[in-house]
Amino acid sequence: MPARLAHSGQPAAALAIVPWLSLIRPGDWLVILAGTLLVGTSIPLFWQGGMADRAIIRQEGKVFAEVDLRSKRQFEISGPLGTTLIAVEPGRARVVSDPGPRQYCVRQGWLMRPGEIAICAPNRVSVQITGRTKVYDSINY
Repeated sequence: MPARLAHSGQPAAALAIVPWLSLIRPGDWLVILAGTLLVGTSIPLFWQGGMADRAIIRQEGKVFAEVDLRSKRQFEISGPLGTTLIAVEPGRARVVSDPGPRQYCVRQGWLMRPGEIAICAPNRVSVQITGRTKVYDSINY
């Protein structure tokens, strides 16, 4: 059975939406856009511990260095298999190279949010990102 057409030649369901859209004025669109931008920019601040501020580098379970994420530095950490290279840039850190066979910690890429961690298990080196507040998950809650 064909859809019923209104006087304008459009389906009746399409006309039901049009009156609703005609009620939104340009100022309303501006408020919707501003609200969307506010929510989008606040997500990093409130999601899992706020913004990242430090990287903790561990060697064999002990803290090798605590680095402020506002600086740009590189670290070479010796482990049982060789040297692991870690890069720290403003707001992020990553394992650049590792002598481990599977390269899982290198594949983690850039760590930017509090609670993220890259573990180079064979070489016993890890990098963890922390924020001002403690991040909880189902394991440590």
